[in-house]
Amino acid sequence: MKKAVIFDLDGTLLNTLDDLADSTNYALSKFGYPTRTIEEVRQFVGNGVAKLIERAIPEGKNNSNFEECLAIFKENYAQNMYNKTAPYNGIIEMLSNLKSKGIKIAVVSNKFDLAVKELCKKYFEGFIDFAAGENEAQGIKKKPAPDTVISVLNEFNFAPEDAVYVGDSDVDIMTAKNSKMPCISVTWGFRDEKFLLENGATILINAPSEIYNHLA
Repeated sequence: MKKAVIFDLDGTLLNTLDDLADSTNYALSKFGYPTRTIEEVRQFVGNGVAKLIERAIPEGKNNSNFEECLAIFKENYAQNMYNKTAPYNGIIEMLSNLKSKGIKIAVVSNKFDLAVKELCKKYFEGFIDFAAGENEAQGIKKKPAPDTVISVLNEFNFAPEDAVYVGDSDVDIMTAKNSKMPCISVTWGFRDEKFLLENGATILINAPSEIYNHLA
């Protein structure tokens, strides 16, 4: 039996898409840029908010307003990240079940660290043993580098074989591979089953309760 489950956050535990899209479009509109659809934003997320804005803004990082647009997004999102966000169906029950079995639960995300900790506190207080977001300013490389996952393992004093990684994207599949642990890919998130299989998924689940079948 695995001793720990390490989860991605957006698209895995929480459906954050609407709030991310609203803040993206708020920032874009401040400069008169075209807004983006929900489906466009769905394809932009997964590599952190800087990459989200880079993909959303005309000309990406070459746009002279990129840094200011990103700052406006972060400020707006920090104030509005609870408006429409909610756990996916079955997530709370699944976390409660894991907790009751003595399994450690962690969250590793490319979202900025403050938002990750605040979201985990609001929606999953009492369930999450360790949460880490993007913190490259401290020299910790974001996913798919294994740095944040390794920080979790060090916190728990576990080896990679003691844990399993759960996520909804190709970045998560690569993160698990780089961390030398199996990846459970979820089909209810921001990437569909076809995309996940094309990007190396080997374990697919359609409901949170199915996680238990892969912890032996």
